[in-house]
Amino acid sequence: MIAHYHGQIWNAAEPARSLGLSEPTVRRYLDILQDVFMIRVLQPWHANLQKRQVKAPKIYFRDSGLFHYLLGIHSPHDLQTHPKSGASWEGYVIEEVIKSVAPDESYFWATHNGAEMDLLMLKNGRHLGVECKRVDAPRLTSSMRNAIEDLQLDHLAVIYPGDRAYPLTDKVTVVPLSNLGQESPTLVLGQIK
Repeated sequence: MIAHYHGQIWNAAEPARSLGLSEPTVRRYLDILQDVFMIRVLQPWHANLQKRQVKAPKIYFRDSGLFHYLLGIHSPHDLQTHPKSGASWEGYVIEEVIKSVAPDESYFWATHNGAEMDLLMLKNGRHLGVECKRVDAPRLTSSMRNAIEDLQLDHLAVIYPGDRAYPLTDKVTVVPLSNLGQESPTLVLGQIK
């Protein structure tokens, strides 16, 4: 059941109802899965804005192979055609970026109007945003513009499965996931040192 929440806002009430358990019991089970590093619970970032912000966490399986197995994804073709394909990419990228950058703190950000940032990292007093896009040629979106302004981002990296890096603006760079292992991830993701 948790696999179906991968990449989504977590609400313990729904699985508790479905399983016939209390919400505190479901929360305890999720805490155990987080403590054994099976699940990443990404807390929401709250800024002092004039916008209603999402206040519930998102959850991700930290092991993509286990996540795929639980959903019955057994081949690359299964993954490409599965409705959770984008969420799978997002979870994988978030794990790889956090592992590479080792931020001081990490969050996601979303408003009830639809603006969002997949990953907000704080490192050495700077704010870095990460968007995970499983497309051939990512483009600047209004959600990205809102996040840069509202969160006062120093830089935004759009991670995609392609093979070349390119700037979208002076504060937004499209970066292949494969670049994370080639040079300093903090250099690749916006000069955060």
